Amino acid sequence: MTDGSVLKRYVTTFAPAFVAGVAYYAAARIGLLQELVNGQVTPLWPPTGIALVGLLLFGLRTWPGIAVAALVVNMSVGPIAAAVAISVGNTLAPVGAYFLLRRVGFRVELDRRRDALALIFLAAMAGMAVSATIGAGALVLTGVVSPADFAATWSVWWTGDAMGVLVVAPFLLALRAVRTMRALREIRLWRWIEFLALLAGTFVVTAVATRTTPNVVFLVSPFLIWAALRFQLAGAAPCALVVSVVTIQAVASGSVPFADTDLLTSMVILQAFNASAALTALILATIIAERNQAYAQVELACVRLAEVVSQLDRGRLVTALIPPVSSPTYEPSSGADE
Repeated sequence: MTDGSVLKRYVTTFAPAFVAGVAYYAAARIGLLQELVNGQVTPLWPPTGIALVGLLLFGLRTWPGIAVAALVVNMSVGPIAAAVAISVGNTLAPVGAYFLLRRVGFRVELDRRRDALALIFLAAMAGMAVSATIGAGALVLTGVVSPADFAATWSVWWTGDAMGVLVVAPFLLALRAVRTMRALREIRLWRWIEFLALLAGTFVVTAVATRTTPNVVFLVSPFLIWAALRFQLAGAAPCALVVSVVTIQAVASGSVPFADTDLLTSMVILQAFNASAALTALILATIIAERNQAYAQVELACVRLAEVVSQLDRGRLVTALIPPVSSPTYEPSSGADE
């Protein structure tokens, strides 16, 4: 085996883990900017979405990078014993979610309703309960958090990890679909203008709705519907991310709708709202994608049927213009000439 092939094999094996680890660490530092409990529990934890997408795209080769990055991040903000336990939970949660999604035949294109439902209920809701339970338990056992605060810590932890899956993973998968410059150049200018107007409108409406009274957060729904109808996942995922980030910022700053609620109540409201927004955007986007696929299949079937009919018509025309050549008939001789 040549040196070049050995190097290529090592790069193929370890590059996904390295890239996943670097992306995980960078996203973790950003996520910690919105910590609500003990400097390390946040209502949006983007690394979970990055870790899950890395596993979906590159397989289990990425888990060592995820584990190392999680350990480095947690050692910088807490005791070593808690950091080790938390990093184990942070690794097991996306790996468990990955196996659950593979079990149900999840497709990274996110173009079916079953894929959206699997991402929401199996990966986000069920899978992230692992990291929340291990992480909150580790903080209690090491004395960082009191046992009375376990429920609030768990709720914030679970909310953050689940939101990372619900809003970051679809966004990254949507970027994967338009990862080439050629695909971007094929988008018309007016579509870019509409998309930017959609993002700006979603941001403004969400910011206003989460900082005024009476509560008018329902005004966000038309923008999510608009995104799903017009752009499918490519529009629904960024808008859901915008809604989640702006709402989390409102909770962290204690704005008007959340000013008179405790942390646990705020997390319940936040989880319900963000999950509803993600559910609306993703489910509607997949429904529209399925409809478009059905239309495309019907159109293709019609084209093929028209080709077959055209070929049959041409065959009949040729038959009508060129009559078949009859074979000569021979009558048997009646006998010798007399």
